[in-house]
Amino acid sequence: MAGIHITDIEAAINWWRDKSPSPDGISACAEVRALAEIYALLVYFHEHECDEVTMPARARDAWLAWYASTPDAPCIAICSTSQGDDICKGCGRTSDEVRDWPVLSPAEKRVVWHRITQQASAWRFNRYAERARLSKGLDHPPPEVFAAVDAVNPGNSAPATRG
Repeated sequence: MAGIHITDIEAAINWWRDKSPSPDGISACAEVRALAEIYALLVYFHEHECDEVTMPARARDAWLAWYASTPDAPCIAICSTSQGDDICKGCGRTSDEVRDWPVLSPAEKRVVWHRITQQASAWRFNRYAERARLSKGLDHPPPEVFAAVDAVNPGNSAPATRG
């Protein structure tokens, strides 16, 4: 089974904090509390991932609600795996990941998202970053990450403005 990365737990906590803000500045909604317990255990035990199967039901339900608000696939409609590439130049997924995407669990999909975001080498993170940012959910690195990638690979940027 795939592990849910601590950054996804944190993103889900922040999403729930925005969705259901504290009425008094102290208390948190049940979803935040359930996810915060998982987050605290990961920090305490110096772990980076929690197992999706053994995650408590309340925390998993809260995480899945956040997951449903994110874009499903990293595809930017420029698929080079259909042309025989082992790794798609557009989204950064392997040909197996592209093929198996419909049957991957949410946690397995997030593992792929985490990897391609960390690598930031696919066109969705440089050449066609503006196209990726316009997609549903904007579940991508912030513009500063694109600027850093552009600084390392100045020839990969499209001439369009970034925002």
